[in-house]
Amino acid sequence: MDLNLLVGLDALLEQRSVQGAATQLHLTQPAVSRILGRLRAATGDAILVRSGREMVPTARALALRDEVRDLVTRAQVVLAPSHRLDLAGLERTFTIRCHDALLTSVAPGVVGAVAAAAPGVRLRLLGERPSDDRDLSRGEVDIEVGGPPATDGSIVSRTVGTDEMVLVLRRGHPIDVARPSAEQIAEAPHVAVSRRGRGYGPVDDVLKSLNLERHVLATVPTVAAALAVVAGSEAVTVLPRRLSDPIGPRLRARPLPWRLPSEPAAVSWHRRHDADPAHTWLRELVASTLAARLGQSPQNPIGSPA
Repeated sequence: MDLNLLVGLDALLEQRSVQGAATQLHLTQPAVSRILGRLRAATGDAILVRSGREMVPTARALALRDEVRDLVTRAQVVLAPSHRLDLAGLERTFTIRCHDALLTSVAPGVVGAVAAAAPGVRLRLLGERPSDDRDLSRGEVDIEVGGPPATDGSIVSRTVGTDEMVLVLRRGHPIDVARPSAEQIAEAPHVAVSRRGRGYGPVDDVLKSLNLERHVLATVPTVAAALAVVAGSEAVTVLPRRLSDPIGPRLRARPLPWRLPSEPAAVSWHRRHDADPAHTWLRELVASTLAARLGQSPQNPIGSPA
């Protein structure tokens, strides 16, 4: 038995594409096509079948996916060289994709710590895309910071914590009082933050339960844009309290009249990096930096032993 077929099967199930698997394995497309042919012969199953312009895994392939991933990961751990991580001599580029609301909380601390401990490491900090993607699986992103935790079996997520949502408005706003009421909040024009352009969210659910409804004046993709609009208008916005600090001298954060936690903030990575000492160091640094900002401790990773 050629155990290299397991590596090929793992990549094919991950990428669901011969070309994608070839890129991941650093092989040519014909070479991966031959691997797929051998897998089909060995298993008696098509593994991947065409559906329109895409390839989809068969039921047998889906049933094997988690077991294959576990076998490949364990083999990598067994065969990986044992050595101490030399941060001072480490030369590597890491790509971190981060939710906009978390970026300003993570970037300063992480960049500063990496520069001090591992000057040869380069960081690429990217914003989230408007729609979900598989960049962690493809290897185009090393660490994802956002929420909620991933449910894909090949992705490990560590939940860091949640934040308290608050009302942010300009100083001197008509409802700039110690504790604005639900009616006052509903009557004010709102700016919603959504990378997908969604204007409805948990705030609307709470108001609906109180027989109230807000008017969303605009949706913007970033926290910075929301704060800029709010600073020069009568509009208000609802943001995570700790992650929106500092909000600037023209703005003020006021408590909501109801408790509304943010979505869980999670740090996620692909299982292929579980045994990578450099990756482990960086993701622990990211998680601890975010946890310190939230005043919480990171929880055990979802998809890994406690």
